[in-house]
Amino acid sequence: MDQMIEIKVLDATPEIIGKYAKNDEQAALALVRYNRLIDIFMGITVYSLQSHLKTEVKGMAQVEVDELYLGVDSGGRHYAIPVEAKSGNDVINGLQIKQDIALCGKLFPDLISRPIGVKIIKREHKHGANVIAMMEFELSANGRLGLRTEKHYRLVRKDQFSEEELKAQNFAPPEKASPHR
Repeated sequence: MDQMIEIKVLDATPEIIGKYAKNDEQAALALVRYNRLIDIFMGITVYSLQSHLKTEVKGMAQVEVDELYLGVDSGGRHYAIPVEAKSGNDVINGLQIKQDIALCGKLFPDLISRPIGVKIIKREHKHGANVIAMMEFELSANGRLGLRTEKHYRLVRKDQFSEEELKAQNFAPPEKASPHR
C-alpha cells in the first residue's frame, strides 16, 4: 500500500500549547485551529463557531459535534463544517459523520455541509513530527457515506522546510476544485 504524501506546513502552534497539549482529540482540534488546517485543506476561509455543540436531531436523540466551523468560498457560498477529531487508536465513526450532517441540516439548512474528520497520526511537538490526517466525507444520494478526499499535513519548524522542498511543493500540479451542490 502506498503511503500518503505528507504536505509540510509551517507550525504556527504557540510553544506553550505544544508543550502542554495532550495526545487527545482536544490537542488535535487545537493544532488544526492554530494552523488553520481546515482553511488549507478545504481552500476556503473558515471560522470556528463552537466546540462540543450539542443538539437534538429528530430520530437521532442528542447529537454532539467536536467543533463546528462556518466558512465562505471565493464565490460567496456559505458552508457548515462539522469536525470530528480522533487520536491514538480511536477511529472516525461513520455514524458520527452522518449525525454531524444531520445536525448541520437542522441548524443550517441553507448552508452546504462539508463534514471533516481529523486524526493525529504522529505527535512529537519537540521533533516537528506532528502529522495530522484530514478527511472530507460526503453522503451519496442513496445515503451511503464516502470519503471525498484525504490529505496528511506535517507541521514543521522553519528549519525543517528546505528551499528545495518548498519549490517542489509549490510547483506540484494544482488540484482541480470540485463543485459542491
